[in-house]
Amino acid sequence: MNTNGSKRALRGRAGRMQGGRGSGRASKGMVRLWGRHAVEAALMNPNRQHRKLWATREGIDSLCGDLPEGFPVEYAQAQDLARLVARDAPHQGLVLECEPLPDLHLDEVLDAESGRPIVVLDQVTDPHNVGAVLRSAAAFDACALVTQDRHAPPESGVIAKSASGALEIVPWVRVVNLARALEQMADAGYWRIGLAGEAQATLAEAMSSGAVALVLGAEGEGMRHNISEHCDTLARLPISQAMESLNVSNAAAIALYAVATTKGTS
Repeated sequence: MNTNGSKRALRGRAGRMQGGRGSGRASKGMVRLWGRHAVEAALMNPNRQHRKLWATREGIDSLCGDLPEGFPVEYAQAQDLARLVARDAPHQGLVLECEPLPDLHLDEVLDAESGRPIVVLDQVTDPHNVGAVLRSAAAFDACALVTQDRHAPPESGVIAKSASGALEIVPWVRVVNLARALEQMADAGYWRIGLAGEAQATLAEAMSSGAVALVLGAEGEGMRHNISEHCDTLARLPISQAMESLNVSNAAAIALYAVATTKGTS
Protein backbone atom coordinates (compact mmCIF):
# COMPACT_ATOMS: atom_id res chain seq x y z
CA MET A 1 0.00 0.00 0.00
CA ASN A 2 1.52 3.28 -1.15
CA THR A 3 1.56 6.03 1.47
CA ASN A 4 2.68 8.93 -0.72
CA GLY A 5 -0.62 10.70 -0.07
CA SER A 6 -1.82 10.63 -3.69
CA LYS A 7 -5.03 8.91 -4.70
CA ARG A 8 -5.93 7.11 -7.90
CA ALA A 9 -9.26 5.75 -8.98
CA LEU A 10 -10.01 2.21 -7.83
CA ARG A 11 -11.97 -0.13 -10.04
CA GLY A 12 -13.65 -2.81 -7.96
CA ARG A 13 -15.87 -5.67 -9.08
CA ALA A 14 -19.54 -4.84 -9.06
CA GLY A 15 -22.33 -7.18 -8.08
CA ARG A 16 -23.57 -9.03 -5.04
CA MET A 17 -21.17 -10.08 -2.30
CA GLN A 18 -20.37 -13.77 -2.06
CA GLY A 19 -18.68 -15.95 0.56
CA GLY A 20 -20.14 -15.59 4.03
CA ARG A 21 -22.79 -13.04 3.15
CA GLY A 22 -24.88 -12.47 6.24
CA SER A 23 -22.79 -14.73 8.47
CA GLY A 24 -20.27 -12.27 9.89
CA ARG A 25 -17.67 -15.03 9.50
CA ALA A 26 -14.74 -15.20 7.11
CA SER A 27 -14.22 -17.98 4.60
CA LYS A 28 -12.55 -21.12 5.91
CA GLY A 29 -8.99 -20.44 7.01
CA MET A 30 -9.39 -16.68 6.59
CA VAL A 31 -9.73 -13.75 8.99
CA ARG A 32 -12.13 -10.88 8.41
CA LEU A 33 -11.06 -7.45 9.66
CA TRP A 34 -13.05 -4.22 9.75
CA GLY A 35 -12.64 -0.56 10.65
CA ARG A 36 -10.24 1.96 9.14
CA HIS A 37 -7.29 1.55 11.51
CA ALA A 38 -7.39 -2.26 11.51
CA VAL A 39 -7.84 -2.54 7.74
CA GLU A 40 -5.30 0.12 6.88
CA ALA A 41 -2.67 -1.45 9.15
CA ALA A 42 -3.31 -4.88 7.61
CA LEU A 43 -3.00 -3.48 4.09
CA MET A 44 0.34 -1.90 5.00
CA ASN A 45 1.68 -5.03 6.67
CA PRO A 46 4.00 -6.92 4.27
CA ASN A 47 3.52 -10.10 6.32
CA ARG A 48 -0.23 -10.12 5.70
CA GLN A 49 -1.69 -11.90 2.65
CA HIS A 50 -4.96 -10.34 1.50
CA ARG A 51 -7.84 -11.94 -0.33
CA LYS A 52 -10.47 -9.26 -0.86
CA LEU A 53 -11.62 -5.84 0.30
CA TRP A 54 -15.28 -4.88 0.51
CA ALA A 55 -15.70 -1.12 0.84
CA THR A 56 -17.82 1.94 0.40
CA ARG A 57 -16.28 4.70 -1.69
CA GLU A 58 -16.07 6.84 1.44
CA GLY A 59 -14.20 4.00 3.15
CA ILE A 60 -11.67 3.83 0.31
CA ASP A 61 -11.19 7.60 0.43
CA SER A 62 -10.42 7.42 4.16
CA LEU A 63 -7.38 5.17 3.60
CA CYS A 64 -3.93 6.70 3.76
CA GLY A 65 -2.37 5.99 0.37
CA ASP A 66 -3.22 3.85 -2.61
CA LEU A 67 -4.12 0.21 -2.96
CA PRO A 68 -1.80 -1.86 -5.17
CA GLU A 69 -2.70 -2.13 -8.84
CA GLY A 70 -5.32 -4.81 -9.40
CA PHE A 71 -6.18 -5.24 -5.71
CA PRO A 72 -9.53 -7.10 -5.45
CA VAL A 73 -12.07 -4.51 -4.29
CA GLU A 74 -15.83 -4.84 -4.30
CA TYR A 75 -17.83 -1.71 -3.67
CA ALA A 76 -20.90 -2.04 -1.49
CA GLN A 77 -23.32 -0.04 0.60
CA ALA A 78 -22.75 0.34 4.33
CA GLN A 79 -25.76 -1.81 5.17
CA ASP A 80 -24.37 -4.63 3.03
CA LEU A 81 -21.00 -4.46 4.79
CA ALA A 82 -22.82 -4.77 8.10
CA ARG A 83 -23.85 -8.28 7.07
CA LEU A 84 -20.20 -9.29 6.71
CA VAL A 85 -19.09 -8.43 10.23
CA ALA A 86 -20.07 -9.08 13.83
CA ARG A 87 -23.41 -7.65 14.91
CA ASP A 88 -23.29 -3.88 15.38
CA ALA A 89 -19.55 -3.81 14.57
CA PRO A 90 -18.35 -0.34 13.47
CA HIS A 91 -16.91 -1.28 10.06
CA GLN A 92 -16.44 2.35 8.90
CA GLY A 93 -17.01 1.31 5.30
CA LEU A 94 -14.15 -1.20 5.16
CA VAL A 95 -14.11 -5.01 5.49
CA LEU A 96 -10.98 -6.96 4.58
CA GLU A 97 -10.67 -10.73 4.25
CA CYS A 98 -7.12 -12.01 4.61
CA GLU A 99 -4.89 -14.86 5.74
CA PRO A 100 -4.07 -15.13 9.45
CA LEU A 101 -0.66 -13.78 10.39
CA PRO A 102 2.19 -16.32 10.23
CA ASP A 103 2.95 -18.25 13.42
CA LEU A 104 5.91 -17.03 15.45
CA HIS A 105 8.25 -18.88 17.80
CA LEU A 106 9.26 -17.34 21.11
CA ASP A 107 12.96 -17.34 20.28
CA GLU A 108 12.20 -15.10 17.30
CA VAL A 109 11.09 -12.21 19.53
CA LEU A 110 13.26 -12.50 22.66
CA ASP A 111 15.62 -9.53 22.80
CA ALA A 112 16.55 -8.70 26.39
CA GLU A 113 19.44 -6.49 25.27
CA SER A 114 17.00 -3.99 23.78
CA GLY A 115 15.31 -3.52 27.16
CA ARG A 116 11.87 -3.68 25.55
CA PRO A 117 9.26 -5.44 27.71
CA ILE A 118 7.25 -8.54 26.91
CA VAL A 119 3.61 -8.85 27.91
CA VAL A 120 2.40 -12.30 28.97
CA LEU A 121 -1.32 -13.03 29.37
CA ASP A 122 -2.49 -16.06 31.34
CA GLN A 123 -6.00 -17.20 30.41
CA VAL A 124 -7.22 -13.79 29.23
CA THR A 125 -9.92 -14.86 26.79
CA ASP A 126 -11.92 -11.69 26.10
CA PRO A 127 -10.92 -10.51 22.59
CA HIS A 128 -11.62 -6.87 23.47
CA ASN A 129 -9.13 -7.09 26.34
CA VAL A 130 -6.50 -8.81 24.21
CA GLY A 131 -6.90 -6.17 21.52
CA ALA A 132 -6.62 -3.36 24.05
CA VAL A 133 -3.47 -4.93 25.53
CA LEU A 134 -1.97 -5.13 22.03
CA ARG A 135 -2.70 -1.44 21.54
CA SER A 136 -0.92 -0.53 24.79
CA ALA A 137 1.95 -2.87 23.93
CA ALA A 138 2.43 -1.03 20.64
CA ALA A 139 2.16 2.37 22.32
CA PHE A 140 4.89 1.52 24.84
CA ASP A 141 7.14 -0.38 22.41
CA ALA A 142 6.79 -3.88 23.85
CA CYS A 143 8.59 -6.47 21.78
CA ALA A 144 5.84 -9.10 21.90
CA LEU A 145 2.62 -10.42 23.39
CA VAL A 146 2.76 -14.03 24.60
CA THR A 147 -0.29 -16.19 25.31
CA GLN A 148 -1.02 -19.88 25.69
CA ASP A 149 -2.68 -21.22 22.56
CA ARG A 150 -5.46 -23.07 24.42
CA HIS A 151 -6.38 -20.17 26.70
CA ALA A 152 -6.53 -17.17 24.39
CA PRO A 153 -8.95 -16.06 21.68
CA PRO A 154 -8.11 -16.62 18.01
CA GLU A 155 -7.07 -13.78 15.74
CA SER A 156 -10.25 -11.96 14.78
CA GLY A 157 -11.85 -8.75 13.63
CA VAL A 158 -12.87 -7.93 17.21
CA ILE A 159 -9.26 -8.13 18.38
CA ALA A 160 -8.02 -6.14 15.39
CA LYS A 161 -10.62 -3.39 15.90
CA SER A 162 -9.85 -3.15 19.64
CA ALA A 163 -6.12 -3.10 18.87
CA SER A 164 -6.60 -0.19 16.43
CA GLY A 165 -3.86 -1.42 14.10
CA ALA A 166 -1.53 -2.87 16.77
CA LEU A 167 -2.32 -6.46 15.74
CA GLU A 168 -0.11 -5.80 12.70
CA ILE A 169 2.65 -4.15 14.75
CA VAL A 170 3.20 -6.22 17.91
CA PRO A 171 4.35 -9.82 17.39
CA TRP A 172 1.86 -12.23 19.00
CA VAL A 173 3.41 -15.53 20.06
CA ARG A 174 1.19 -18.45 21.04
CA VAL A 175 2.90 -21.15 23.07
CA VAL A 176 1.82 -24.62 24.14
CA ASN A 177 3.24 -24.37 27.66
CA LEU A 178 3.25 -20.91 29.25
CA ALA A 179 5.35 -21.98 32.26
CA ARG A 180 8.05 -23.32 29.95
CA ALA A 181 7.91 -20.08 27.95
CA LEU A 182 8.53 -18.11 31.14
CA GLU A 183 11.56 -20.29 31.83
CA GLN A 184 12.83 -19.50 28.36
CA MET A 185 12.36 -15.79 29.02
CA ALA A 186 14.38 -16.06 32.23
CA ASP A 187 17.17 -17.84 30.37
CA ALA A 188 17.15 -15.02 27.82
CA GLY A 189 17.65 -12.42 30.57
CA TYR A 190 14.14 -11.19 31.37
CA TRP A 191 13.01 -10.33 34.91
CA ARG A 192 9.53 -11.84 35.23
CA ILE A 193 7.06 -9.73 37.22
CA GLY A 194 3.62 -11.18 37.89
CA LEU A 195 0.93 -8.63 38.65
CA ALA A 196 -1.16 -9.74 41.63
CA GLY A 197 -3.37 -7.67 43.91
CA GLU A 198 -2.27 -9.61 46.99
CA ALA A 199 1.46 -8.95 46.45
CA GLN A 200 3.35 -7.07 49.16
CA ALA A 201 5.66 -5.12 46.83
CA THR A 202 4.45 -2.43 44.45
CA LEU A 203 5.42 -2.58 40.80
CA ALA A 204 7.90 0.27 41.31
CA GLU A 205 9.61 -1.70 44.10
CA ALA A 206 9.75 -4.89 42.02
CA MET A 207 11.06 -3.25 38.86
CA SER A 208 14.36 -4.28 37.33
CA SER A 209 16.81 -2.14 35.40
CA GLY A 210 16.98 -4.85 32.74
CA ALA A 211 14.37 -6.27 30.39
CA VAL A 212 11.03 -7.10 32.02
CA ALA A 213 8.34 -9.66 31.26
CA LEU A 214 5.00 -8.46 32.66
CA VAL A 215 2.68 -11.36 33.48
CA LEU A 216 -1.05 -10.72 33.89
CA GLY A 217 -3.87 -13.11 34.63
CA ALA A 218 -7.56 -13.00 33.86
CA GLU A 219 -9.85 -10.75 35.88
CA GLY A 220 -11.22 -12.46 38.96
CA GLU A 221 -9.14 -15.62 38.77
CA GLY A 222 -5.79 -13.92 38.27
CA MET A 223 -2.72 -15.92 37.36
CA ARG A 224 -2.72 -19.65 37.83
CA HIS A 225 -0.53 -20.87 40.69
CA ASN A 226 1.92 -22.60 38.37
CA ILE A 227 2.37 -19.40 36.39
CA SER A 228 2.95 -17.22 39.46
CA GLU A 229 5.52 -19.81 40.62
CA HIS A 230 7.42 -19.13 37.39
CA CYS A 231 7.67 -15.39 38.07
CA ASP A 232 10.75 -13.90 39.72
CA THR A 233 8.56 -11.66 41.86
CA LEU A 234 4.95 -10.63 42.31
CA ALA A 235 3.90 -7.00 42.41
CA ARG A 236 0.75 -4.94 42.76
CA LEU A 237 -0.39 -1.66 41.34
CA PRO A 238 -0.94 0.85 44.19
CA ILE A 239 -4.63 1.49 43.57
CA SER A 240 -7.14 2.81 46.08
CA GLN A 241 -8.70 0.36 48.52
CA ALA A 242 -12.06 1.63 47.31
CA MET A 243 -11.52 -0.38 44.12
CA GLU A 244 -10.76 -4.10 44.28
CA SER A 245 -9.03 -4.43 40.92
CA LEU A 246 -8.54 -3.01 37.45
CA ASN A 247 -9.55 -4.34 34.07
CA VAL A 248 -6.62 -6.40 32.76
CA SER A 249 -6.09 -4.12 29.77
CA ASN A 250 -5.98 -1.05 32.04
CA ALA A 251 -3.53 -2.81 34.34
CA ALA A 252 -1.34 -3.71 31.38
CA ALA A 253 -1.31 -0.12 30.14
CA ILE A 254 -0.32 1.23 33.57
CA ALA A 255 2.38 -1.41 34.01
CA LEU A 256 3.82 -0.74 30.55
CA TYR A 257 3.88 2.98 31.30
CA ALA A 258 5.71 2.26 34.57
CA VAL A 259 8.30 0.21 32.69
CA ALA A 260 8.74 2.94 30.10
CA THR A 261 9.23 5.67 32.68
CA THR A 262 11.65 3.51 34.69
CA LYS A 263 13.78 2.95 31.58
CA GLY A 264 13.61 6.65 30.79
CA THR A 265 15.04 7.62 34.18
CA SER A 266 17.59 4.82 34.57
